[in-house]
Amino acid sequence: MTYCLAMRLDEGLIFLADTRTNAGVDNVGTYRKLHVLHAADDRVFVLQSAGNLATTHEVLDLIERDLTTPGDHTSLATVNHLFEAALYIGELSRTVVKRHREGLSTIGADATSTFILGGQIAGDRPDLFLVYPEGNYIRVSDERPFFQIGETKYGKFMLELAVHAKVGLDDAVKIALSSMLSTARANLSVGPPYDLGVYRNGSLKMVEHRIEADSETLAVLHDTWLALLTEAIDRIPPVRVED
Repeated sequence: MTYCLAMRLDEGLIFLADTRTNAGVDNVGTYRKLHVLHAADDRVFVLQSAGNLATTHEVLDLIERDLTTPGDHTSLATVNHLFEAALYIGELSRTVVKRHREGLSTIGADATSTFILGGQIAGDRPDLFLVYPEGNYIRVSDERPFFQIGETKYGKFMLELAVHAKVGLDDAVKIALSSMLSTARANLSVGPPYDLGVYRNGSLKMVEHRIEADSETLAVLHDTWLALLTEAIDRIPPVRVED
């Protein structure tokens, strides 16, 4: 399983992804699911993935091939807008799935992947897109300025809290990590290390951090939430239960 989230705020973008892959209780691995792509000096992209890991890796290889192969073809260096990049990622994903569908169907496997694409091309607004296995996409909305892929249900409340509170970039990082911790505690197939990316509007530079399982930040975050929630429960008036 996977949990990736991305948030669009007034100040910039936040990306967070776990690294755990699970092909059974005795086959747990660690793979990066957050990929920063510097296609040209005037743009930066982040690609997060959930689904078939082999499909994701092949899509990344095709992106790299198109960036490094001379010629008149589409790449992340040639698109003019982020939505064109989303369409390009969707097309690559569909091509990979089609190539392997027959072989995988013999064992009942699904080759599809879902992607979150975010970033900025100079002159355009920073943005987030959810790219579906079918190749189409949706853009994040102002009313719900976040995306989740993978195991989404446990951490959704925290992201809605960030929207309601209209927090800044720094506080949103704390909320994103809280969303990840909630998910990891509820589902053992999601786990550290966690990859965090923070993008400030107009910088064309992604700040990346890897947060390990023994991180002091995670420990302090867990202990603080526990203390504050315990205090909140104590402050809630008693609920009368009639016989």
